[in-house]
Amino acid sequence: MAEFEHVVILVTVDGPETGEEIAEALLGQQKAACVNIVPGVKSLFLWQGEPDSADESLLIIKTAASLVDDVVGIVRANHPYDVPEVIALPVVGGNQDYLKWIDSETGGV
Repeated sequence: MAEFEHVVILVTVDGPETGEEIAEALLGQQKAACVNIVPGVKSLFLWQGEPDSADESLLIIKTAASLVDDVVGIVRANHPYDVPEVIALPVVGGNQDYLKWIDSETGGV
């Protein structure tokens, strides 16, 4: 992640309540500048070799690349799943004012 300063992290959760708990933990510890909670996500997946599905909510977390490990730790500590989805995607560009705001809310890069 070193070549990128910012990331968007995707996390699926069992519902908006869990999403709010995780978002509050991340924001309270300044590990994310913003967390969107998108309800009504239908996930289809293989679990232990068998097809499965779940109605979930999606968290879209905006943060500094240097905080990915911290975010993963907070999600794992507050998530009900055995293997929570936590996928970090690099931000390759965007509104520089917004990216600076992420830095200011998460303690810089």
